[in-house]
Amino acid sequence: MLATDISPTQLPESKRAYTREEVALHKKYDDCWIIIHGKVYNVTPWLKRHPGGAKVILHYAGDDATVAFESFHNDKAYVQRYMASFHIGYVVSEQAQLPEISRDFLEMRKTFEAEGLFKVKPLFFIAHFLHIIAMHWMAFFVLWYFGNTWTTWLTAVVLVTASQAQAGWLQHDFGHLTVFNSSRLNHIAHDVTIGLMKGVSSFWWNYRHFQHHAKPNVFLKDPDVTAAFLFLLGKVLPKKWGQKHKGVMPYHLQHKYFFIIGPPLLLPVYFHIEVLAYTLLKKKFKDLISMLIFYACFHILFAPLMGGFWANFRFYFIIRFLESHWFVWATQISHLAKDVDFDKERDWASLQASHTTAANTPFHTTLWPDSCRGLH
Repeated sequence: MLATDISPTQLPESKRAYTREEVALHKKYDDCWIIIHGKVYNVTPWLKRHPGGAKVILHYAGDDATVAFESFHNDKAYVQRYMASFHIGYVVSEQAQLPEISRDFLEMRKTFEAEGLFKVKPLFFIAHFLHIIAMHWMAFFVLWYFGNTWTTWLTAVVLVTASQAQAGWLQHDFGHLTVFNSSRLNHIAHDVTIGLMKGVSSFWWNYRHFQHHAKPNVFLKDPDVTAAFLFLLGKVLPKKWGQKHKGVMPYHLQHKYFFIIGPPLLLPVYFHIEVLAYTLLKKKFKDLISMLIFYACFHILFAPLMGGFWANFRFYFIIRFLESHWFVWATQISHLAKDVDFDKERDWASLQASHTTAANTPFHTTLWPDSCRGLH
């Protein structure tokens, strides 16, 4: 029997029925309840242990997280074993049913799963992984065999930039645990791809990216658009900041200085600082070791060919500079063109659909695959 079929008089003695208004009162870090399939869970003790981070859950604290839960978790039977101990009751029967659009979304998802649309071909991703490795070593071979000239140097820059950008797209799919049937295998592949191949913390990526999917383009909840210290995105925030005289930047010129401090500096400067700070503050030492291995290997591989540390340092940051432009234009297709606002507590399906951008030309899908995925 489904939770939505249980009336208050049929509840187990240790459980009780709650109205949605009662659940909504529990939306803090030290008092966090959520609703999943008509069941009420007190997940306060789980927040620190949640693999996706506490904030993803807190974005739905006091609210119905059914569709978000279904969309984020592949192995639901495994996850539900942990959830049982946090189950405290049910939503009263007259309020248990989800909105029509959410029911339609779940039905659509079941249909797609039955048709095999979510099945992936691991061999494709293995080939993708190997071609990234191949480009990296091609850059080394060109410099080693032909010597360090302007032509070979530029060729190596192009090859490593493409390799790093493609590793970024690949780690995204591993990070969503969508490639292998085993979550453990996905985690290992993600750690290798983002840590050893890009020098970035997988925990940091999960912390940011899962929030982005939980509340896309929602200010203060989607880290990708929460950058008011530099930019005000959308139509709502500039008006509110102007009314309150907040901020220190000349926001009326942001459409011009965006091209100076946005794409050029995001990966070379901002992300390096944020990733290192997050890794140290959260004491993610395994990630830190992976990052150090990446930088050590990059130095050992290219520094002798470049003529020393500082020449290799310049080589590395020019690659990040170029990759940053690639990354910004790809990812901002789904941000700058859409509405950015505070949380209006929209249902999951409407929120996701309104911030999905279709870009299906061969040019986009080859170079910017992440911008063309649609609903996850």
